[in-house]
Amino acid sequence: MSKGIAILGATGSIGTSTLRVVDRQQDRFRIVALTAFGAAEKLRQRGRETGAGFLGLVNAEPSWAKSAVDGRVHGTGTESLVEAATHPDVEIVVNAVVGAAGLEATLAALAAGKRVALANKETLVMAGDLVMAAARDGGGEIVPVDSEHSAVLQCITGRPTVDVSRLILTASGGPFRGWDPTRVATATVDEALEHPTWRMGPKISIDSATLVNKALEVIEAHYLFGLGYDAIDVVVHPQSIVHGFVEFVDGSILAQMGYPSMELPILYAMTHPERVADVGVKRFDPVAAGDLTFEPIRQDVFAAFALGVAAGRAGASAPAVFNAANEVAVQAFLDKRISFGQIAGVIDSALQAHRGDPAEDLETLLGVDRWARETAEAACC
Repeated sequence: MSKGIAILGATGSIGTSTLRVVDRQQDRFRIVALTAFGAAEKLRQRGRETGAGFLGLVNAEPSWAKSAVDGRVHGTGTESLVEAATHPDVEIVVNAVVGAAGLEATLAALAAGKRVALANKETLVMAGDLVMAAARDGGGEIVPVDSEHSAVLQCITGRPTVDVSRLILTASGGPFRGWDPTRVATATVDEALEHPTWRMGPKISIDSATLVNKALEVIEAHYLFGLGYDAIDVVVHPQSIVHGFVEFVDGSILAQMGYPSMELPILYAMTHPERVADVGVKRFDPVAAGDLTFEPIRQDVFAAFALGVAAGRAGASAPAVFNAANEVAVQAFLDKRISFGQIAGVIDSALQAHRGDPAEDLETLLGVDRWARETAEAACC
């Protein structure tokens, strides 16, 4: 029998890729619920195409809930994310929401015993301990969608975690890999959005340009795989063919490789630990791929990366401060209120002012998140 799927963020790049995967695997999956932030007509269209019975629009007027057609249920606000994630006919929740808004839906899905195919980095960064506890207590599970974490999972599945000594995540290097520091600091919004490998939304594209996305992934890997920060490295790999390495205690290293495509890690997150045939994934040709190169991260140019890893090491609510301050700084840059070079400074100002609050419960973390956003916003003025 096919498994019911909820896609949170159904009109974004990950949501769109998930719909393509499900369309090719209709004997295994069916769409039950879809949500979007504000693309109402696009969401309605996807509801009609997939037969989804629940549509949730986060940024919607109350009238949206009253305009249900074809027997569908319409939800509004962030509550619609939780409604979709806990729908009784849903077994797998693909969380592709951008930013901290995806946290409560993840916690609710895990508490309800669902599998969460997680593409929302901020969930684990903000509240890693709470999320892992929710999975243990509720019987749910987290399977990563990020290509790097999926690569690690594919390499270690079926092996004891005690056999793993180190993870190496790869980064494309973003659009500014070869730029000098002065030029990077004055990069325009259009330049920062021109990612050389992936096509993503604006927030994630800027995170890739600052390498904040890699800091977020390091923190995620710490929680997903239970390794200390000294055992998680990052290298720049501009070809984006190798998505991750795993080093084992005997010195052996396994790597997961493939052409850049989110559809393979999405499919694996929904079928793990099974592998299923899929005609939509381009087959790898090592000769055509050509040379594969690796470089260290230039910490002097990408200061935000180091700030994020340091926040992860500090623990408690520091990662939540890092995440919130970064979201504010990225939006300020997109709005052209600060320069690209000021993003790291805004993040650092919030981290420097942080009191080190514990991360004991969701209410505390949400309070820290609000404080960090206000502090970062003040630094953007």
